[in-house]
Amino acid sequence: MPTRHSAHRRGVRVPVWLLLTFGLAGASLASASPATDLFGAATRAFQTQYYGWADADRTALTQKYGAQLTEKCAPQADACDYTTARTVLTDLFTEFGDPHTNVRDSEAAERLAEVTYNRAVSRTGARVVRVPGGLLVVSVMPGSPAETAGVRRFDLLTTVNGEATGKDGAGKNLPIGPNEFIRLERAGGPLKVTLRRAGTPDQDLALNTASLQARDEPTLSWSGSDGKTAVIDYPSFLSSDSAELFLKRLAQAKDAGAKAFVVDLRYNGGGSLDECVAAASNFSPVLYKTRWQGGGYTYGGLRGEEVLPFIARAAKPDWALWRGPLAVLVGPNTASCAEVFSYFVHQAGAVVVGEKTRGVGNSGVIFQPLPDGGVLSVTVLRGYTDAGEALPASITPDVAAPTDISVLTGEGRDTTLEAALGALQTRQATSR
Repeated sequence: MPTRHSAHRRGVRVPVWLLLTFGLAGASLASASPATDLFGAATRAFQTQYYGWADADRTALTQKYGAQLTEKCAPQADACDYTTARTVLTDLFTEFGDPHTNVRDSEAAERLAEVTYNRAVSRTGARVVRVPGGLLVVSVMPGSPAETAGVRRFDLLTTVNGEATGKDGAGKNLPIGPNEFIRLERAGGPLKVTLRRAGTPDQDLALNTASLQARDEPTLSWSGSDGKTAVIDYPSFLSSDSAELFLKRLAQAKDAGAKAFVVDLRYNGGGSLDECVAAASNFSPVLYKTRWQGGGYTYGGLRGEEVLPFIARAAKPDWALWRGPLAVLVGPNTASCAEVFSYFVHQAGAVVVGEKTRGVGNSGVIFQPLPDGGVLSVTVLRGYTDAGEALPASITPDVAAPTDISVLTGEGRDTTLEAALGALQTRQATSR
């Protein structure tokens, strides 16, 4: 999920989603079919608002794929549907080469809004991703039906309601993935799942649903040879309280005597820029400079809160809530704002462990409503350090340690976390 940013006007923060909804509602032009209506709305915003790092000719691409749409729509004439346009637009944006800029259908837009505005929705409390062999549970909401049923992080759901899940051995998607899982949750009623956990026989469970907040919370667990390494799974920066929730987990771990920290961002796809800047500033003052067409803004963070830039500039590097051993876990699903967090925490001295991140960490987006009820995610800003240096698009770990899914689900060992614990132990030994 890409980042959502906020516009600043005289100190008042207004979600860009709302600015677009009300400010551009009349921008759509009449067209010959639903497909051309959607294509026209998306490409107009793409032409006028894009301000990212990709330099392909947007006008030429629009003309090329507009011709393809005309050809595809010829048999249907004015009945040509949104799906046809969305397919053509997806091809256009794939060729353009900015992963932050893409189209989402109405269901994806609704899911985004649910988390962004933290709506109450029907959920089991388990968040899953598609992997070979099933759906990997990557977070479990505290107090949810999933937690009550005994579901744990990194359990594997091999069937849901009798249908195969995840990917097969050849990498082909099986019937149930994360989107289908969410649809079943939203429909209410129990989900019948087969759960696989290392060292135990497969078990059949009925996962009930309940009205829960759409966003996932950071959770705290403990690891290390002495059990004093705090591991915070940080699933998203989307909700407006994500930095506050992270700060609470950090304080909870410190009060319990944590000697080291691991922040797990392997399945964090980003969120609100001010939230990730605030969260990263728990470990050092943060200044993140943005530029967009005709302007710019600098975000400041200090001790877990967003602050005015001059306050962050005046702060000393040791004005932090944690200066001890720290590791960050990243992977291919770490994206956007999560990459920004990883960059600044690495600058503060954290060791980064895992796999190279997705590669959209130096830009930000807004969401343009589209005629089909979906949205266009369009890159509108570039990210820089306070000194004006462009931020890296992706994060390359200090310690390469891919998450071995077969070992994780078959043996119950998290190879990436193990590598991080080893790196922290080495750093602690050399610093003595």
